[in-house]
Amino acid sequence: MKDKWDELVYIELYAGSGFAKIKHESRVIAGSPIRALIVDNPFSKYIFCEKQPEELRVLEERVRRIAPSRNVSYVSGDCNERVDDILAEIPSASATHRVLSLCFVDPFDIGIKFATLRKLSVRYLDFLVLLAFYMDANRNVENYAKEEAIKIDEFLGSSNWRDRWKIRQREGKKFPEFLAEEFSNAMGTLGYKPQPLYKMKSIRMPERNVRLYSLALFSRHPRAYTLWDEVLKYSTPQTTFNFEKPVGE
Repeated sequence: MKDKWDELVYIELYAGSGFAKIKHESRVIAGSPIRALIVDNPFSKYIFCEKQPEELRVLEERVRRIAPSRNVSYVSGDCNERVDDILAEIPSASATHRVLSLCFVDPFDIGIKFATLRKLSVRYLDFLVLLAFYMDANRNVENYAKEEAIKIDEFLGSSNWRDRWKIRQREGKKFPEFLAEEFSNAMGTLGYKPQPLYKMKSIRMPERNVRLYSLALFSRHPRAYTLWDEVLKYSTPQTTFNFEKPVGE
């Protein structure tokens, strides 16, 4: 997209400190903020949001050292609470100034609120979302299904999903599959093409080949899915986010 838009913006809602240590190993690798900064064709602007002040401070230091010439804005706090500040950092578009944004959403659980994605979707923006259907939701289905629990209500932007879950459960549907369907349909209400589970990249625990996350693209333009199909076709068969806490120092 580098020659088709006036500005390209990269947004990360859970930026961390920029590096992560591989669990049970001594290796420390560059996280997604650093990798996005050093691509061959960089974005025009980067927006990093991080809830933990110390991790954001360390990320700022690393960005200044690794990519000092990049245009970077930092938003401190929970992305669900600071979404208006994130929106304010995205350059304005017009008929003569076209802006395309890519928003990477990678929480460890299903803590992203659909209301946050809805607010961001007022801009011309694609989402790449890490969905903890197995790592979080499947392990906590009994707690999350309680009437007083609101986590999935906020995740899906719906409070009546339990009725649909009861029906799908009787049909033999597994909870991660149900959530993938519900979340994808919710994104469809924002103008994004719903994506089936098989179109989401599976992230597994390598030791036991257990599925942990699903990585899904949501766009309003079919060209994005053509590119995503290429990603799925040529990406490594075993991709893992089996990290320890991001390295802060």
